[in-house]
Amino acid sequence: MSDDQIVREQVLNLLRSSEAHINFENLLADFPVAGYNEKIEGVPYTAWQLLEHMRLAQRDILRFSVDADHVSPEFPKGYWPAPDAVAGVPQWNRTVEAFRADLKEMETLVSDQTTDLYARIPHGDGQTILREALLVADHNAYHLGVLTVMKRILNGKGK
Repeated sequence: MSDDQIVREQVLNLLRSSEAHINFENLLADFPVAGYNEKIEGVPYTAWQLLEHMRLAQRDILRFSVDADHVSPEFPKGYWPAPDAVAGVPQWNRTVEAFRADLKEMETLVSDQTTDLYARIPHGDGQTILREALLVADHNAYHLGVLTVMKRILNGKGK
């Protein structure tokens, strides 16, 4: 196996959360519906707002990676829903599905042997696809950890 293929497989493992942190699908499988919009003391956002933030950030990174015309949202406001935004089951599901679709697209980009993981993105300022994929993996892992703690508290196990 080539070094390039080894790197691709390791990055894909990170994107799929199959290494040292919880898997996105496992975490959300039994997430308490009643907790989607519940405020937890000391946490400035709800579980849905955090999930939507993950989606927005991941989408921005992906679009930047593949689209020279992409314009990133204003930071930090454009990466979060409104502080009072709430979501019912349909909105939660739309957020989850959009997150999955964008993650799959990033995985496809990394898997594609014609993608040069190490070349500078022409419309960037030094970023590479490898860097962007690792950024997605890192950002998602961090916030999946937060969602895990939120889930435990919402389920009454964190008290």
